[in-house]
Order: sequence, then C-alpha cells, then structure tokens
Amino acid sequence: MEHRIAEVVRNTKETKIRIRLDLDGTGKAQIRTGIGFFDHMLNGFARHGLFDLEVEVDGDLEVDCHHTIEDTGIVLGQAIREAAGDKKGIRRYGSRILPMDEVLVLCAIDLGGRPYYRSDAEFTAERIGMMDTEMVREFFYAVSYSAAMNLHFKMMSPGNNHHMAEGMFKAFAKALDEAVSYDPRIHDVLSTKGSL
Repeated sequence: MEHRIAEVVRNTKETKIRIRLDLDGTGKAQIRTGIGFFDHMLNGFARHGLFDLEVEVDGDLEVDCHHTIEDTGIVLGQAIREAAGDKKGIRRYGSRILPMDEVLVLCAIDLGGRPYYRSDAEFTAERIGMMDTEMVREFFYAVSYSAAMNLHFKMMSPGNNHHMAEGMFKAFAKALDEAVSYDPRIHDVLSTKGSL
C-alpha cells in the first residue's frame, strides 16, 4: 500500500511554514520552529504516532510565540486532512489514555469531517521554556479545525506542567495513529452517510 503523504506550505506576513507528513512512517522527525519546547512536543508527536514529520517554520518570534505555534497547528491540520485522503478503510475514531509520570491524560479523536475542540487541561505556569502554556490550547484548536476533526482532551490527573503538555501531545499522536489506521473489515468509509 502506498504511503499517505502530504506536503503543505503556508506563507503569510507573520510566518512561513512548510510541513511534510507521512502517516505511514516510522517516527522520523526533522523539526525547526525556533521554539525549543514546541520542537520537543512535535518530535514526541512524530515518534509516538510513528509519523514521519518535517516541520520548517520561520515565524515572528520577536513578537511572541503565538503566530508560530497557531499557524503550525493550522498547517499540520491541513496536512493530516490531505494525507488521510478519502478516509476509505480507516478506523476514523481513535483514543488513548496515556500516563506521563504523575499525569494521566485522555485524548479522543473523530475524523468525521466536523471540527470541534474541547479540553479541560488547566496549566499553573505561564510558560514552559519559551512556549506559553496557553498556546497548547491554541495549537490543538487550530489542528482540529484545520483537519476537520473532533478532538477532546480530559486531564484525568493533572500535575507538572511539562508532563501535562507532553502527555497531551503523545496521547494525541497515539489516538491519531489509531484513527488513521486501516481495518480490513471496513471497505468504504465508516459512516452511514457514505462519505466523510
């Protein structure tokens, strides 16, 4: 079976972004956003989802990290949607309860074509490294709407802010890997409507 690959480029006055995503990869990543902790999160997403991911971002970090992270979410969502293609044969739904030391986080995904984002994660620090913690929400919100997916997080056991964010990125990776995986029993799309 051919690899499902998408490459998306988005250039604005605030950011220049190129993302190449292979949903059928092995977890290889080349990430450069200019924000160390964000790079760490995207590397974890690629590794634990077994996606091959290239991310190159030139953002207006002299302003702050907002545009760089939000716009990367927009482009990653587009890449997920394009790579998933017509969604024939995939499971569509994915979920994961993931432990990260003292933290326990649940992530659930539906690639049904309707965007929605909800999370109850509350961070107690303003920043992790050079990444504002409020940008975790902005990133995943952008991904969910750009990819047209339902994306839900439940922070079942909160704790260290680094662990909470990392748990969310890794749980998202595992849930997405499940949602885009093929099931031999599904011959078309998993919907009574006949399309997603």
